[in-house]
Amino acid sequence: MTKLNLRPSPGYILIEPLEAETKTSSGIYLPENSSEKPQKGKIIAVGLSAFQDGQKIESPAKINEVVFYKKWGGNEVKIGGKDYLFVKFEDILATEA
Repeated sequence: MTKLNLRPSPGYILIEPLEAETKTSSGIYLPENSSEKPQKGKIIAVGLSAFQDGQKIESPAKINEVVFYKKWGGNEVKIGGKDYLFVKFEDILATEA
C-alpha cells in the first residue's frame, strides 16, 4: 500500500493510476504503445470538502477505493519516482463495487 504524507487541496483527490490492461478478454496480448492511459486508479489521499455556490461538495469516494475517472481530467505529478494524478471530485465517474 502506498503511503504519502500529503493532503490534496479541498475538492481534490490523489489517485495512483492502475496499470493498463495488456491482454484482451479473448487472450490477445497488446503491445505497450497501443494501450491508452488507464482511467482507473486507487485513491491515495482525499482533500477536505469543497464549497461551490454556497453548497458543500463531499468527496465521492474514500481512501483505498478503486475509482474510474474522466479521460482528460486531472493533473499528473511524479512523487518519489511514481506517477500520480490529482483530480477534482467531479472528475470521478464511478467507484468499483
